[in-house]
Amino acid sequence: MESFESLFTHSYVREDGSRPSVNPQTTQFHTNALLSWALLLTICTGSHIRVIAPKHLSKLPRLLENDNVNMRIAAGETIALLFELIRDVDPEFDYDGWEPLCEKLNALATDCNKHRAKTDKRKQRSVFRDVLKAVEEGDFQSETIRFGTERMVIDSWVRKRTYDAFREFVGSGMNYHLQANEFIRDVFELGPPMLIDSTALKAMKSSRLEREGKMFAAFKARTKARNKFRDKRVDVGEF
Repeated sequence: MESFESLFTHSYVREDGSRPSVNPQTTQFHTNALLSWALLLTICTGSHIRVIAPKHLSKLPRLLENDNVNMRIAAGETIALLFELIRDVDPEFDYDGWEPLCEKLNALATDCNKHRAKTDKRKQRSVFRDVLKAVEEGDFQSETIRFGTERMVIDSWVRKRTYDAFREFVGSGMNYHLQANEFIRDVFELGPPMLIDSTALKAMKSSRLEREGKMFAAFKARTKARNKFRDKRVDVGEF
């Protein structure tokens, strides 16, 4: 964690407000270091969290002013993770910079900066609304992941950071690994892989075919209705 920390701290906005001059590749490198640090944070002991939280909650908000949207999002999610962890071990935890931090998070959750790309602003606003709720109310927007006949609920920032890390690593094969990879199933406490018999597998396939059939029928109906509407517009134009 100290090795990762020695990397991402180079992206901190300095206390005098000046920004470090780093190229986009270095910023991405620092972002990955921060996310890796946060992943290790999820398995720290309570006594370790008590030391880390006060130290880093006073510094991490500086990364929220970074020019790179991925770094800002990584910093926001790490701050939410830190608050969740420290509140678990110390429900009475009091953070001195709470109000300025909430103001900064709210500004990012409602960002209308014209100089930023629309996709960046949309992604940033969505994430920081959740981060702000986490800091202010200790809330988390849960998500259900379905794979095969099973499902898993992402119900905390700890679980989200862990899931995001594995998903980035295995890519599109994440659902398969959740079903069959014993190590990943152990990490998420899913138990040993489930054995699906041929009857259940056949039922799964048939239900999928039924869904695809319904989707195709709905698509066909929409197309027919749209064509009728177009024909009417042509008639009106000619008249």
